[in-house]
Amino acid sequence: MARVVAFDAMSVAMWTEGIIAVDWGTTNRRAYRLDRAGSCTAEFEDDKGITGVPSGGFPAAVAEVRERLGDLPLLMAGMIGSNRGWVEAPYVPCPAGPDTLAQRLIHLPEQRAAIVPGLSFLDEHRADVMRGEEVQLFGAIADGLVEPDALVCHPGTHNKWAELRCGRVDRFRTIMTGELFNLLREGSILSQWLGGEVLPGEPFRAGVRRGLEGLAITAELFSVRAGVLLERQRPEGAAAFTSGLLIGADLRAGLADAGQVREVVVMGRPELTRLYAAALAEAGRPAREVDGERAFLAGITSIVEQIA
Repeated sequence: MARVVAFDAMSVAMWTEGIIAVDWGTTNRRAYRLDRAGSCTAEFEDDKGITGVPSGGFPAAVAEVRERLGDLPLLMAGMIGSNRGWVEAPYVPCPAGPDTLAQRLIHLPEQRAAIVPGLSFLDEHRADVMRGEEVQLFGAIADGLVEPDALVCHPGTHNKWAELRCGRVDRFRTIMTGELFNLLREGSILSQWLGGEVLPGEPFRAGVRRGLEGLAITAELFSVRAGVLLERQRPEGAAAFTSGLLIGADLRAGLADAGQVREVVVMGRPELTRLYAAALAEAGRPAREVDGERAFLAGITSIVEQIA
């Protein structure tokens, strides 16, 4: 098993030849080969998230990344550092900035690799954690994509609402919208109607409006089935309506503490950010989309710059 030590200046030299950056999530893995200037020269994506790696299989999964992108040092973020991943990287409590992440890297010298820690939030009412999104948040600030003070919505399997203050993550909230939709699509009584494409058209917007009303989401979900059976809703619109319903409820929770705001930055994959931007428009909130991949690479680059 790899020896785990805190990062120190003795390991700086290993980053000077270029690196492989890996955004290793729960269900997906995205890896990028970066040259010394931080430019991406090759990449791949697959479905080998941490849940797709068998027990004891992380050394082989890491070796596969190098086989595909080259024998370079690895800087990894996301669920690879969770208690279900390869080596656990303890959470950094909020408020936190990119300097804290760089100082708290977990370094595996024998593996020529390091893992970025996630962030945690804790107050008297709730507890929350994130892994991977913090790299994108700080990268977006470093690249001028997001202001140091901003409200960021990061849709994904577990959507994050993050409040940034002075370039640091002050607090955040997680909402399991993406995972819930996938569970409904794969194994619920609604699954026969949820296989269709979700586009930000009228069925989606109608679902958003319903979700924003704040009614019990469990009751509203069953009404999707009843609406189709009683011909009040067209079956081909059920997936978009259900997605809108969940995202509308998500927005209601995420915006609850935001006040009558400034712009909401929606950051992530374009197919998801466009849905959230459309939902925010339905809620009367201005939104701007930011590409999550660009933010991730900028975040990795900024971490390397701080430790090199």
